[in-house]
Amino acid sequence: MERIAEFEKVSRDQFVKDWLDTFPESDKESANRVYDSIKLPKRATKGSAGYDFYAPLEISLKPGEMLKIPTGIRARMEEGWVLLCFPRSGLGFKFRMQLNNTVGVIDSDYYGSDNEGHIFARITNDSKDGKVLSVSAGSGFMQGIFLPFGITEDDCSDEVRNGGFGSTGR
Repeated sequence: MERIAEFEKVSRDQFVKDWLDTFPESDKESANRVYDSIKLPKRATKGSAGYDFYAPLEISLKPGEMLKIPTGIRARMEEGWVLLCFPRSGLGFKFRMQLNNTVGVIDSDYYGSDNEGHIFARITNDSKDGKVLSVSAGSGFMQGIFLPFGITEDDCSDEVRNGGFGSTGR
């Protein structure tokens, strides 16, 4: 296997800022406790393609409810690679847990963005069976897979990213 990337935590200051922006009812002390508990994504087995992202908080979503999750994680990867994020398959199968953008696309240049490349996930419980989606803090909820990509022969992009969530189309 080719080693092309590394997961890191975003800085404590960036995480606390993003956590309080996402959960304004929270406070800095609780945001710092969450930051201290963040685990870097890991593969569950030697043959796993996906790196499990762990929930930084307990999640309980009724059908139709959604939640934006600041993961506290960023990914430094070589140019020519992308990190694609998907729901953990068991959660998708049991609860129809969905990522609201269907697939998270984390480009290599997102790492150097103003928000330090902080990876967020917005999830929805799309259960058609009335099931409540429950994920314990510290349990896997999303998986990321690194893939190489190509570009067209006439590609001449030279723009520089600064942001995420549609920033390259502005």
